[in-house]
Amino acid sequence: MAWIRAFGSYLPEHVATNAELASLTGADSEWIVKVSGIEERRFARDGEQVEDLAAAAARNCLEAAGMAASDLGLLIVSCSSAERRFPGPASAVAHRLGLSVTPAIDLPVASAGSLFGMALASQLTAAHGHVLVVGAEIMSRVLLRPPVNRDIAVLFGDGAGACLISPDGGFARILDSVLYSDGSLSEILHLDLHDALRMDGRAVILQAARKIPRAIDAALSRSSLAPQQVQAFVLHQANLNLILKVAQTLGVGEEKFPSSVRRYGNTSSASMLIAAAEWWTSAQIEPGAPVVFSAFGAGVHWGALAALPC
Repeated sequence: MAWIRAFGSYLPEHVATNAELASLTGADSEWIVKVSGIEERRFARDGEQVEDLAAAAARNCLEAAGMAASDLGLLIVSCSSAERRFPGPASAVAHRLGLSVTPAIDLPVASAGSLFGMALASQLTAAHGHVLVVGAEIMSRVLLRPPVNRDIAVLFGDGAGACLISPDGGFARILDSVLYSDGSLSEILHLDLHDALRMDGRAVILQAARKIPRAIDAALSRSSLAPQQVQAFVLHQANLNLILKVAQTLGVGEEKFPSSVRRYGNTSSASMLIAAAEWWTSAQIEPGAPVVFSAFGAGVHWGALAALPC
């Protein structure tokens, strides 16, 4: 049995408005809102690295849980925008937390990595105890280096989120999770070593709008639950229009879908956990009503996880 104990997040101080992105990309501010729902996002400062953001979110999560880093048995860090090919940021984040022997695993699954990390952590608590999952990205440096693609660059921001999965209690018991991958669709969203990010936006939205609701149904049905019983759906914050489409497909009111995309943009692997941290700290959580986490990302990878607050 595994439990979600706490969430945490970290957002860089610099607020990059649509007006700023318009000056950098040539995009129209109103057009950005229309196609994505995004009004602003955060950008990391010069010299700030992915591991800085990740460590800050990790500390925020541990503080919220009332635990020390030394209590951790495993660290999982999801990132698709790390500064180096290897090593990934996981070991550096562990070092920032004062850990020297605790295993730290990199999970470079863009956008869906935090969900995959939570699902894996729920299976690994039996062997490792408390598992901290962190998603951290600095997408601005990837998207704003020449040549800048206006249609893509305006969508992304920087930030980090964290989730602590425990074997012995928390605010919500994990009921089930489903994970999927389909490499035949890998070309619709990819970032090569020496090239700009390539995204077929229409294909991504089409696939995500189909696959996310199906994954949610699968995760719920195995516990004999229906979408209408869920109190909150915390999704990867890719696009507000996509989130509303998922709500429509599931037949659930959009008020059940916490959203941070308007203020932070798409922070890839960090976005679902950032939204979860805001929901967890501000919502009136109802015991006995499930909450669902779901994401879709490059690979393509997608899935859902259902948990029951107690």
